[in-house]
Amino acid sequence: MQYFVTTDALETHKTDCLAIAVFEEAELSVSAQIINEISGDVISNLFKTSDITGTLGQTMMLYNIHGIRSVRILLVGCGKKDEITENNFNSAVTLMANIINESGATKATSCLTEMIVNGKTNIWNVRQSVISTEVALYKYSLTKKDPKYHKKPMEHLGFIANTKNHDDFELAATMGQSIGNGMNLARELGDLPGNICTPSYLADKAVEMDRLFNTVTTSILEEIDMEKLGMGSLLSVSRGSYQPAKLITMRYKGLGNDERPVVLVGKGLTFDSGGISLKSCQGMDEMKYDMCGSASIFGTILAIAELNLPINVVGIIPSSENMPDGNANKPGDVITSMSGRTIEILNTDAEGRLILCDALTYSERFNPAVVIDIATLTGAIIVALGSHATGLLSNNQNLANDLLQAGTDIHDRAWQLPLWNDYQKQLDSNFADIANVGGKEAGSITAAYFLSYFTNKFDWAHLDIAGTAWNSGTNKGATGRPVPMLVQFLLNRVDAKV
Repeated sequence: MQYFVTTDALETHKTDCLAIAVFEEAELSVSAQIINEISGDVISNLFKTSDITGTLGQTMMLYNIHGIRSVRILLVGCGKKDEITENNFNSAVTLMANIINESGATKATSCLTEMIVNGKTNIWNVRQSVISTEVALYKYSLTKKDPKYHKKPMEHLGFIANTKNHDDFELAATMGQSIGNGMNLARELGDLPGNICTPSYLADKAVEMDRLFNTVTTSILEEIDMEKLGMGSLLSVSRGSYQPAKLITMRYKGLGNDERPVVLVGKGLTFDSGGISLKSCQGMDEMKYDMCGSASIFGTILAIAELNLPINVVGIIPSSENMPDGNANKPGDVITSMSGRTIEILNTDAEGRLILCDALTYSERFNPAVVIDIATLTGAIIVALGSHATGLLSNNQNLANDLLQAGTDIHDRAWQLPLWNDYQKQLDSNFADIANVGGKEAGSITAAYFLSYFTNKFDWAHLDIAGTAWNSGTNKGATGRPVPMLVQFLLNRVDAKV
């Protein structure tokens, strides 16, 4: 998909399809007013006959309108003009992209960006339009013999600007495309089946990133390397699997060596059976998505590398499977982490924290400015927040605030939960320094509290994406979240323009 910005006048702009917004109560957007006037009240007459009402989700395709060079005009209902939320805007853009993609129009131009969206700027609208379009048109096909493609899909999408905002619109479109590319890479990795997307596959993908970008350097630690470092917690999870564990590090260098990096640590469980504490069969296929934390790091690195962002970022991915082999962890086992802290395993299905804790200790060597881990860590976060918000916990409120702001900025939101000392007693163990689970109460908080034991030497935040990383049901598939939040967080740190 290619994006462009034009300063053409609406009536002289030639394209296969022109998308314009209409609203309830027969209110018209600026573009709709222009077309309505040129065409002799074609749009307002449609409101009079109730052929269109402007309701959110309603569309109508018009053809060969007098005085307009565009072949098609797509009217997109956007609800009440003064009540356009970010969700409504994204829904309207998604609907527009899907309909145009199916219409046979290969080149289109969107005027939806002129809407006022909950205080956002038109520049934000352009960037979000590109992100939503990329997400809408993503189709998984890697393991399909005959994937269904449209014969004439949309290939170009444009935005109409004036001479003052033309350059800002172009930058917004570029940023949106890179964020969309990052999301779709994360989705593709998440959607791949576990027999293909193994720890070794992720390692190879990281090496490919190294080859693709001069700013990215990849290194892979094998199990023998991890043994030498004392990563007993991470390696205990991989013992039950035929697939060897990998510790993947991707270093993005956008600034000099003196600039301390942002370290991202992503859970890379390419399949989680639960181990000896075996999960129920219902929905177990979705445990291929237990590596979506690692997928979000791939997507984030791709986006910032495409944008040549002036910042240093280190992505660390502990990757393994969790399988019920005779050599697998057993409830009651005591293991020793890289930090030297011993852990009693009470539930082998709480394995994500076991691989993350060693990766967090490993991140100390990079002298990080901040560390953020991303993990599909607990089902409890779905109970607490559903699929709308990512769970956020942190040992530094300024870092938490920055992530919350980034999520609000790009509408990939998080909600902060407490990390009080009150929860410590739930992780007490009679046989080790710490237990790997804290009982059924506050499961997301105690999981994060477990990780906090390994973050004393740096500012750290934890993102629990178990509710936001993928969709279930008929629309099953990875979402690419929280790539937008992470990229926006990094953009904000370098005070980017958009």
